[in-house]
Amino acid sequence: MKYTRLSALAALGVAATLSLTACGGDDSGKDTSSKDSSSSSSSDSSSSKGGSKPEGGSGSGDAKSEAGGEKAGSGGDGKAEAAPDGATKSGDKATFCKTKDLAIGAEHAAPNASAGRINITMTNGGSAICSATGFAGVDIKDADNTSNPIKRGQAQPRVTTLKPGDTAVFNLAYDIDTTGDSLASPTDIKVTPPNETQTVTLPWPENAGAIKGSYTDVQVYPTHTTN
Repeated sequence: MKYTRLSALAALGVAATLSLTACGGDDSGKDTSSKDSSSSSSSDSSSSKGGSKPEGGSGSGDAKSEAGGEKAGSGGDGKAEAAPDGATKSGDKATFCKTKDLAIGAEHAAPNASAGRINITMTNGGSAICSATGFAGVDIKDADNTSNPIKRGQAQPRVTTLKPGDTAVFNLAYDIDTTGDSLASPTDIKVTPPNETQTVTLPWPENAGAIKGSYTDVQVYPTHTTN
């Protein structure tokens, strides 16, 4: 009877051991599954981070490409931008007429006996279109060897562009003195074209009327084309 009870207890012990082993195996399986899941999640996260770099790089490349496109687009087809009346421009700066390329002359052009006017012409002797827009600088030299700057008249400059061979004109205006008491004895006109620094000296036209008052009463007006 004792032997039988011992055998039964032994059998129960074995069964309990097997049961515990089976439970431990299930826990082990759960842990493994959790680790696998964690590993998979980590792998996915790493893959996602790795993928963001090419996207960022691609975006940067697009930005550069777009910037390059804008820059290239601003130049258009590479030709100079045309200004009003055909003046060429380099970027935003017009190509101004150079004194050395202009044939400059002065002539008496009074419309009547009381209104004095001297027209000063500038002909483009260069090989390219240029701009003579604006006011020329003018000084009148007197017989006493003084140089008198002439003030600007109340007028707005007009766009004045010259093709080779074209002529621009501006005028000096004053009242003519008919009393013989003029205080001015002009001998020369010094002209500096608009946006230039080089000056040319022209003789005062012989048949021009005497200036009434003084040189402060003479005014210079902006250039315009003769066409």
